[in-house]
Amino acid sequence: MMKDLFKKSLLAAGVAMMLTGCGTTEAESQEAALESQQQGLAACTDTTELEEVAEHACSHAVYGPFQNVTASPLGTPSFVDVNLPHTAYVVTLPAKTNGCGYGGAVTFTAEESGEYAFLLSRVRGLRIFQGNVEITRECRYSIPSEVCSDLRTAIIADLEAGQDYRLEFESITAANAQFTLLVEEAGHHHEE
Repeated sequence: MMKDLFKKSLLAAGVAMMLTGCGTTEAESQEAALESQQQGLAACTDTTELEEVAEHACSHAVYGPFQNVTASPLGTPSFVDVNLPHTAYVVTLPAKTNGCGYGGAVTFTAEESGEYAFLLSRVRGLRIFQGNVEITRECRYSIPSEVCSDLRTAIIADLEAGQDYRLEFESITAANAQFTLLVEEAGHHHEE
């Protein structure tokens, strides 16, 4: 009973901290909490193909081609697409209207049905929507620095050809409000 009371107290304290504002120290601790939540996504078990995808994507993260995009604010239609293959998108998230952090969305249209890897230069992941329905992310691959020091995370999701997907990103700190995004077919063999 005492253990449950302690857990509830910790939860209440955490919620209170999140609601009190966006000071730098609080924002950093909130960012860490969100990263921990993202870590709750199961790790990918078959990493052989993902390592190949990450190595291929790494060459684009380093050498391009690059496209700079500013994501549409959350809650508004997104007309910013990230559809060009083998392209490193440098995504900038706009500040949230409540002044507490950053958030934005871009659109991706799957060319073929299958698994896609969303490779990011940050640890925080993304949420994927088709219309108002959130798509299940299959797993997360933490990219080892010896595979690619410019990319840190790959999120895998199964998508359908010809469908538009909204990719949503959030950040509490400015340090995570700009990052590199590459979208690659996860099962597709890449040539260097």
